[in-house]
Amino acid sequence: MQQEPLATFHYEVANLADVLEFLKRTRNELRTLRKARVWLDHFRVFDVNGDCFEVTGIGYSDDEIKPILDAVHTSYKPESIHNEFAGEYKEFKTGKRHPWAEDRVM
Repeated sequence: MQQEPLATFHYEVANLADVLEFLKRTRNELRTLRKARVWLDHFRVFDVNGDCFEVTGIGYSDDEIKPILDAVHTSYKPESIHNEFAGEYKEFKTGKRHPWAEDRVM
């Protein structure tokens, strides 16, 4: 059984900044993020309690999905996110962290 999203935002071409602002504003209403699901036509991010937010009008085939996935710290392969998929949706874990001193040359 799929839970209804707490809030929904509709993506339109060239309003990526508005989507990122929506995710930033609504992020405080969720607990620790657990996973993200991306369909062909919408995106949902879930917390540990199963609560979620949704962005409609964008899916894994769109180029603008990468900054949206990055905004919620999703672990995914950028080079294969747009590939066709036989399932209903692609699911990814969230909570990606960068290792300490990642930017330093050793």
